[in-house]
Amino acid sequence: MLVVMRQDAGEEEVRGVIRAVEARGYKAHPIPGAQRTAIGITGNKGALEAPVFESLPGVLEVIPVTHAYKLVSREVKAESSEVAVGNVRIGGGTLVVAAGPCAVETHEQTLTIARAVKAAGAHLLRGGAFKPRTSPYSFQGLGEEGLKILAAAREETGLPVVTEAVDERALDLVEEYADAIQIGARNMQNFSLLKRAGKAKKPVILKRGISATLEELLMSAEYILSEGNYAVVLCERGVRTFSDFSRNTLDLAVVPAVKGLSHLPILVDPSHGTGRRDKVAPLSRAAAAVGADGLLVEVHHDPNRALSDGPQSITPDMFEALMGELRQIAPVIGRTL
Repeated sequence: MLVVMRQDAGEEEVRGVIRAVEARGYKAHPIPGAQRTAIGITGNKGALEAPVFESLPGVLEVIPVTHAYKLVSREVKAESSEVAVGNVRIGGGTLVVAAGPCAVETHEQTLTIARAVKAAGAHLLRGGAFKPRTSPYSFQGLGEEGLKILAAAREETGLPVVTEAVDERALDLVEEYADAIQIGARNMQNFSLLKRAGKAKKPVILKRGISATLEELLMSAEYILSEGNYAVVLCERGVRTFSDFSRNTLDLAVVPAVKGLSHLPILVDPSHGTGRRDKVAPLSRAAAAVGADGLLVEVHHDPNRALSDGPQSITPDMFEALMGELRQIAPVIGRTL
């Protein structure tokens, strides 16, 4: 259920509704809007009696929410949300590009790539300190040492850092060192991790699982918002299909579908979505054209020697060329870069 406040409702009237919600054992989620505040109600087992809240001072109307995912729905918040990652806002008029190595390998490697993507115009630095790999014998990341390297790269370049947390212990460290917490595809339905991310003070980038439906993605985001963290960004990174010419099938149709159902911003990861270096630029251009709020792109200065996902990592020169193409596309779709 959604309680919509009058445009002239004051803070005390909003707090009065929150107290009434909590007095009944439910959770209240204030959602400030451009014109008025709305208050989402969760935790109820069945239908709520609308007149109980309609009679409260400052209340305009009470609206039932039909979707199982309530807080992420446009029924609850009609206008699109913006999420701040450091000094960068995702979901506004800028096409945001996060770029960097799949895995942090050394201090020199990370700084070399960070300088290159910064010079080409990247807004965020991405890189993995914890790497969930299919094989237990593959490089698993440097852990906290990798986070320290990313922090040093941020200090030099000014790029806010996005990096993945693979479990609750790693999330504690990522929250300490990084500017945004990434929840990877393999953990999209790790509900205990999602609940912990919901208590974090940093924004969360939630990647779609390899076989997840759109509703499952939105329900996973709901876990995070229901715990009080409303700074969530979705990410399409490809799903598993019968395709034999790419690592995954990048489902760009999900971008306008998300825009219709949810107020949350959405990024696209063409690197994992294709698994092929030569396909990253074309799918990046397509993602921008279809309305994505930004891109996650893997860049490595020596991809043939990369310890993780070298075949899908583009070189700094390729990234610079891609940024040039995106600068030509951005004005056509009403964005800046």
